[in-house]
Order: sequence, then structure tokens, then C-alpha cells
Amino acid sequence: MRRSASRFRFVHTAVAALAASFACFAGAAHAQTTLKVGDQQLQTRGILEASGQLKDVPYKIEWFNFPAAQPLGEALNAGAIDVGGLGDAPLIFAYAAGARIRAVSATRSVPVDLAILVSASSPIRDAADLKGKRIATTRGSIGHYLAVATLERAHLKLSDVTWAFMQPADAKAALASGTVDAWSTWDPYVALAESRDHDRSIANGVGVSSGLSFEAATDEAIRTKHAEIADFVQRVAAGQRWALAHPDEVAAIQSRVTGLPADVLKTVYQRAQLQPVAIDSSLIAEQQRTADLYHRADVIKTRIDVAPGFNQQFPLNAH
Repeated sequence: MRRSASRFRFVHTAVAALAASFACFAGAAHAQTTLKVGDQQLQTRGILEASGQLKDVPYKIEWFNFPAAQPLGEALNAGAIDVGGLGDAPLIFAYAAGARIRAVSATRSVPVDLAILVSASSPIRDAADLKGKRIATTRGSIGHYLAVATLERAHLKLSDVTWAFMQPADAKAALASGTVDAWSTWDPYVALAESRDHDRSIANGVGVSSGLSFEAATDEAIRTKHAEIADFVQRVAAGQRWALAHPDEVAAIQSRVTGLPADVLKTVYQRAQLQPVAIDSSLIAEQQRTADLYHRADVIKTRIDVAPGFNQQFPLNAH
């Protein structure tokens, strides 16, 4: 009996030592991994820093900042980054273009953070007035989607307007100079234009946009950095939940990171009410309706099935 007990203690100790060695090895390997993360206007990084979610990360994060979703999607498609945040429409554009990426987590906002803006002195008052006008937006962006959906709702054809596809900084300058009549964009650009330039919103995303945005990852990163991506999206979700109750703190830190005014950023967070949501069949159905609108408008030439563009192996936790 004593020999059996002794043998049990020996085996137990050996197994424990082996497990500890494996844990140390796994931890070391984990720490050596670099997750390349794409961000827009440092919004995700700002929330993570403000909420303390960048403390004790067991791997290295290399940040890449983009002015809009289109170049971020291109970076994902090229494999230059592993994971990045982009809206529902840009994800569809990237997927339709053959990008080997999948949405791994989702958030939803109140879509008042999308708007079609005109200058304060503009005679344009509503969507119907856009007929014959020149609209600036970023191709494949949520601003592009908003403009398409708004025109459809107003019973206007895409050919009833002239499109000027450009990045946000150029669109802002074009609206200010009168080169374009309207600019379809998103926060923080909307809040900044309303607050500092006194531009007016003549349409927003309420009733036409799902308000969804995603963290998307490349197939290669999902395969080789699954644990890191799983940890990262949990940190993003925790940061978003924290930000809902702490708009002042988020705005202050985001202001230091981005250089944008804190009062503008507070407006962005308070009205968006951004929060993590589960990827489920109803959410995928919403994304399909967005893709179908693009197909009806002939922006996407072939109807696509969006379901394969989602990976549901990264569920949200309850924290």
C-alpha cells in the first residue's frame, strides 16, 4: 500500500512538473507572438488604454492606424495586419473582393453616428434635395452605404447624383471649398464637422443602417494566432462595456492619443452607445440584407452569401 501511495505521489509530481514545464513553454511562446492590429483614428486603442485593458497583455501588440476602413480592409487582404476593426459595409466590400478574412466579433452602435453632411449655408434640406448634387464619400465605407441606402429610401437612383470617392480628409476639404455639395461619413468626422465647422446633417443611419461593426481577422491569423485573437477580442469587448459608463475618461485619453478635442470625442461615445454583441444567425441575416442592398444598387456586381465571412469560434464572455 505504501509503495502504491509512493508511486502515486511520484507520478502525480512528475505530471505536475510536466504540466508546469508545458505551461512555461506555452507562456513563453505566447509572449513571443506579435499580433498586428489595424485601428481607425486610434479609437480601439484609446478605449483599451482608457479601460486598462492593455495591461498585462501576454503577447505583443503592434498597432497600425488608418484614416478609414477601406485601406484597413486592403491591409487585411494583403496580410499586412492580422486583425482590425471595420464597419459592416467595408467588411462586405472586402469579402466581395475575395479577401480571405472573417468577422470574429461584433459591436452595435446607434447609427446616428453616421450622417450625410452639408455646409451650414447649403440650400439642401433633405435627401430629395440631393438629386443632381455631388456627394463625397469613401468607396466601400459605411458612409458609402449610408448614401446608397438614403438615396434608395428617397426613391433616387445612384445615377441621380455625382459620386466623388475620396478619403475623409480630402472629403472634408472638398465640402468646405464647395467642390462637393454633401459628404457622407461617420464619427468622429461627423461630430467634428458639426461642432467645429457647423455643418448640418440632412440624413443619418437611423432606420437604414444596422449600426454593426466588426473585428475581422485573416484566415492565416485565425489559424496561427487563435489564442491571441480570442484574448484580444475579449479585451475589446470589456473596454467597450467600460466605456459606456465612462465617456469622460475615454474622451480624455482618446484626445491625448488622437489629438482630437475631448468634447467632440465625448459626443461620439455618448451618442453611439457602442456595445459588444454576439455573432448569431439574426446578425448574419442583417449583414446579408446590407450586402443585398449593394447588389440591388449594382455597387457589388454579384450577389454574395455573407455567412462564410463569419467565424463564431470567439464567443463573448459575460464580464
